Amino acid sequence: MGFFTDTSVCIGCKACEVACKEWNAVPEDGLLLTGMSYDNTGSLNASTWRHVAFIEQRKPLALQDPGVMHPDVDVLEMAPLGSSTPPEQALMTPTAPGQEGDLRWLMASDVCKHCTHAACLDVCPTGSLFRTEFGTVVVQEDICNGCGYCIPACPYGVIDQRKGDGRAWKCTLCYDRIGDGLEPACAKACPTDSIQYGPLDELRERAAGRVERLHEAGVTDARLYGHDPADGVGGAGAFFLLLDDPEVYGLPPDPIVTTRDLPSMWRHAAAAAAGLLGAAVLACLTGRRR
Repeated sequence: MGFFTDTSVCIGCKACEVACKEWNAVPEDGLLLTGMSYDNTGSLNASTWRHVAFIEQRKPLALQDPGVMHPDVDVLEMAPLGSSTPPEQALMTPTAPGQEGDLRWLMASDVCKHCTHAACLDVCPTGSLFRTEFGTVVVQEDICNGCGYCIPACPYGVIDQRKGDGRAWKCTLCYDRIGDGLEPACAKACPTDSIQYGPLDELRERAAGRVERLHEAGVTDARLYGHDPADGVGGAGAFFLLLDDPEVYGLPPDPIVTTRDLPSMWRHAAAAAAGLLGAAVLACLTGRRR
């Protein structure tokens, strides 16, 4: 089971963020705007398990004319007219078309990817992180000892330690809800079905069809991210339809499970240790003969 997040229909309402916090009792972590956009949380962290990114671009979407540029309008001249000015007498109204512009917003609700090959599982020394029967990855906060090994292991920078607590926290894909046959809180609250929950095979098929329709509509930048089981993390349990490069959304373009090379590293370390031990034994034997 997993998530498919279709960013092309995300309206940035943050209902997913609120629903996640309410259901999981996640504490408040950010009421201050970043100053760069309407984003008031900034990124995923121990107290933000769903993060809605707001990305402003000077780039049109397919054949769309956003119509937001009004360079010839004198706002000081408009001010004395007041908000009660009849539309036919107003210099500009909220629906008045502007000149051709290229401003667009990309909005995307990010979440833990629930990787098939999850490095956080590999490095956890206490078994706090475990794979559920749904294929998701969950942190058991009562077992976590706060070592923090999972944090640098995550190729997406999802897991974080909560200040004043020290333990690691992240999205559980609402393990308690889906165990009772319910939708995760964020998917249930999403008004546009940007966040969809279900069997991964069905979601991947649905996502491929959605990308095809967007391409036919002229949105040639539409692409899937994290859907491929042959990628560096074995495919994500939460994948996305993006309208630009992953880097634009703050996502790594080619994530690789960070523990991929651990087996070969241990083999090399063992070989080196055996070599040092052999050299030491040989030195002792040679010394005794002398």
